[in-house]
Amino acid sequence: MSKKNHGTQKHKKNEENTIEHNFQYQPIDLPSTIKLEVKCKNENQKKLIQSIKLNDVTVCTGPAGCGKTYLACYQALHLLKTNDNIKKIILVKSVTPLKSEEIGFLKGTLEEKLMPYLYSFTGNFEKLIGKELFNKLKENNYIEILPIAYMRGVSIDNAAILIDELQNISHDNLKTILTRLGENSKLILLGDPNQIDLKNKKDSSLISFINKIKINATTGVDVIEFTEDDIVRHRLTSYFISLFKEEKEKNPAFVPLDPPKTSKPILLIEQTNHFNLKKTLRERFLKLFE
Repeated sequence: MSKKNHGTQKHKKNEENTIEHNFQYQPIDLPSTIKLEVKCKNENQKKLIQSIKLNDVTVCTGPAGCGKTYLACYQALHLLKTNDNIKKIILVKSVTPLKSEEIGFLKGTLEEKLMPYLYSFTGNFEKLIGKELFNKLKENNYIEILPIAYMRGVSIDNAAILIDELQNISHDNLKTILTRLGENSKLILLGDPNQIDLKNKKDSSLISFINKIKINATTGVDVIEFTEDDIVRHRLTSYFISLFKEEKEKNPAFVPLDPPKTSKPILLIEQTNHFNLKKTLRERFLKLFE
């Protein structure tokens, strides 16, 4: 073989290697591969989807089985795929264990320790897009886990922030969470006032927060409240909830907390233009806890 032919073959081989190398390491736009198909089963589910779309902060409450977390995960993925301002999804959840169900020391990294608590999120994401794509999104930092303990000093921009089990988050910790909201971000808070696992139920921030906020067209904050009529899980879910509800009514020890009485609602945002909304929202949240 002549030196000329040998050189030509070597050049072609190097060119093929370069093409293969570029193909292997070319970044993939993972959000564009998300495929979603969800049909709302009642009017409140439709309201929740619309509220997350239109507002900066959405609070959703209701009994188990209404689809609160499922729909929040769906809408967060939809925003990641279609909204240029949303670059990632942040998952936050209280690590308060169920009553009398302490699980002790957990081995592994911080993420590995938190994963059992986050199954309400991970299970729903896997139902929506499959385990493989969910893991890829997480590995490429499109989906991140953020412990409440690490949130101070952080401003979360361009993200859909999902907060679950709000009823198990204290007043001080909720204040920390609310004031992390940064530019172009959306905050979705989910909770059930009948499933408080805190040792002192008065520490729960869910009911008092809903009573403090004032909903109007200028706040950018909305509340969606599901009822037992909205339960879409197993046909027996409503039945079991009603059983325990009857028990609470018979036994005073099981009676849930009454919502705190306030003299007047606190207005988060005065009548102002949209350009001042983002600037003042954090200050208004701080005033709620003064």
